[in-house]
Amino acid sequence: MSDLPTSLEETIDQAIASTKAAIEDGITRLQVEMVIPELKQQPIAERFLTLFQDLGLQFKVYFPDAGAAALAKRDWGNPDFTIRGINESQAGITPDDEAFLIVNPSAVEVQDVEKLCNEAQDRPVILLNPQLEDVSIVGIGYAARQLRERFLSTLTSAYYYRPMPDAAVLRRHPQGWQVLQEVGDQYELKAELPERPSSEVLEKVLYGEDNDNNDAPKPKKSLLGELQKFLKALSQ
Repeated sequence: MSDLPTSLEETIDQAIASTKAAIEDGITRLQVEMVIPELKQQPIAERFLTLFQDLGLQFKVYFPDAGAAALAKRDWGNPDFTIRGINESQAGITPDDEAFLIVNPSAVEVQDVEKLCNEAQDRPVILLNPQLEDVSIVGIGYAARQLRERFLSTLTSAYYYRPMPDAAVLRRHPQGWQVLQEVGDQYELKAELPERPSSEVLEKVLYGEDNDNNDAPKPKKSLLGELQKFLKALSQ
């Protein structure tokens, strides 16, 4: 049996538990990534609020822009904690703030995210489903390498889940990066790695070294079919 989640609810529960464990271990710059198409970020962010409440932390929530923040504030019933767009001029932190949740930031907001992380110092900052490395925005070569070395390399993955046609990658703090492959009606652990596997490493782990061989096994299911249960959960 594997630890793979079987529903969106279970995925979120795993992510929250892993993030809590990472915070309790003293990690302060955290990424949570659920690589699932068409995720609605706001309901997931709302579930994450229980994490801060369980830890007894005073927190702020940031969205990519003021419009998304206003929508969340309305849908969440105008709560007493701060919800803002990360690029708003008054989005700065105060000495009373103890933790921060940044929801689905993109490469457009990467400078604002980096600034907030620096200002937060040793207080936990959670990036929920970030997309900070869009090549069309941050570029390639020296600029992108600088960004990775200066900031992105300081982030720790508390949770990562990526379902694929006949395999999956799962990382739950404090475990390593697990590569699992579908065998029959269940998933088997193929490898546990110390860092996120590249596409080349995944190919070798799942399908062997000789990927040019026409006899090498290939993914056999459509991604849509593999994610059907998640998309159904999202529509409910």
